[in-house]
Amino acid sequence: MQESILILDFGSQYTQLIARRVRELNVYCEIHPFNKIPNLDANVKGVILSGSPFSVRDKDAPVPDLSDIRGKIPLLGVCYGAQYLAQADGGLVEPSKIREYGRARLNFIDQDCMLVKSMHHGSQVWMSHGDTILNLPSDFEIIASTNDVQVGGYQVKGEQTYGIQFHPEVYHSTEGMTLLKNFVVDICGCEQSWTPDSFIETQVKQLSEQLGSNKVVLGLSGGVDSSVAAMLLHKAIGKNLYCIFVDNGLLRKNEFEKVIHSYRDLGLNVKGVDAKSRFLNALKGVSEPEQKRKIIGNTFIEVFDEEAHLLQDVKWLGQGTIYPDVIESVSINGPSATIKSHHNVGGLPDFMKLKVVEPLNTLFKDEVRIIGRQLGLPAFIIDRHPFPGPGLGIRILGDITAEKVSILQDVDDIYVESLIKHQLYDKVWQAAAILLPVQSVGVMGDERTYENVVALRAVSSTDGMTADWSHLPYEFLAAVSNEIINKVKGVNRVVYDISSKPPATIEWE
Repeated sequence: MQESILILDFGSQYTQLIARRVRELNVYCEIHPFNKIPNLDANVKGVILSGSPFSVRDKDAPVPDLSDIRGKIPLLGVCYGAQYLAQADGGLVEPSKIREYGRARLNFIDQDCMLVKSMHHGSQVWMSHGDTILNLPSDFEIIASTNDVQVGGYQVKGEQTYGIQFHPEVYHSTEGMTLLKNFVVDICGCEQSWTPDSFIETQVKQLSEQLGSNKVVLGLSGGVDSSVAAMLLHKAIGKNLYCIFVDNGLLRKNEFEKVIHSYRDLGLNVKGVDAKSRFLNALKGVSEPEQKRKIIGNTFIEVFDEEAHLLQDVKWLGQGTIYPDVIESVSINGPSATIKSHHNVGGLPDFMKLKVVEPLNTLFKDEVRIIGRQLGLPAFIIDRHPFPGPGLGIRILGDITAEKVSILQDVDDIYVESLIKHQLYDKVWQAAAILLPVQSVGVMGDERTYENVVALRAVSSTDGMTADWSHLPYEFLAAVSNEIINKVKGVNRVVYDISSKPPATIEWE
């Protein structure tokens, strides 16, 4: 079994980032809600308590049961976790006189303490808290301080139990990885053996044992997650994996043909299904965004189910679910408020009586890309920008017609190919063209035109949770606008979206 670090989540926005930082050390870790602690075995080498939007002084503050952890294996409390450990042992936690948020510098570091060894005086750390530990229990020793926070970090005497008031996982804590490595590698004794190669080898072995000679059906989208899931399953069970790639008529220009040829070149057993007319007929006259999403999702399920039933003796449904989907579905507060419909984890229709296999459900997105490269997937699949499940259906504002799809495909193709040509594609997290439900007056030659407006969108981000608009060069935008208006019949105006997320979302619908 794989050795691991367990992270107990109290609802912090940074919890997933802690896990990603631990994994950057080539150590496997899992996140679990503080009130759903799994049975611990010898493979759990240490536990980290996350921050929280709660105060430890709140009536309903999260209270974990640490009876099987505290004093038995290494324990690190971060922010709320540190305050909870201190208060639970009789320390005093009170509201900060001045809320400390942002950069601070350590003016004291106990170099004899393993947790903060090799960190330097003046090291920058990131603070985000409204409470302060004023008094520590008698058996707690201060190991780090800032100018404003005396208890920046502590260790419990005689225990491998630690607390820190700052967030080592964020980029602004310049020696945060030093501290995490001290805890994970030196204190917990993890071997740093969890690598892409080891993941592939272990996962393929487990999938082979789990699936045996059973058949698996998987819906491909052309995106990163489903493609990598397919390759892992292919390595495990070969031709017993049946992939179905549905052309919903809302893909990028020539994408269906390009992607399906790549899949077949990789040896995947894939069937392409032309369902363009079916989707467009189902969407006819529908303008409301959520209704469009539901129609596209339901029609896909219908088509996929019909194709799956043409196969004999299929026992499993493969899905490209990744770890953030899993975490969200079991978060301490339940799934977050629905801004727009997404697939449900394991969202299997009742009429498809198949067991679910999810080869990627322990990986973050960046890890999925690394695994995909190791498996030999082409760059245009691995490095492609995120593309919504409903495709161009939610980038056409208003009702959807074959003519509008054709216009937007041409616009999108010019935009994306221009980004690639000018070496800007990899500098952008996501680029999109949106066909607006308005027309504007223009002049072409000596004639007055009244045609469509398209908006171009490009954002920079690390995880898609927040995003800033990309400051693409004016010369580039001018050239792209000119090419779109000259080459795409039906478009006479191009605008560029300069709104960030929040308050706007990345997609328009």
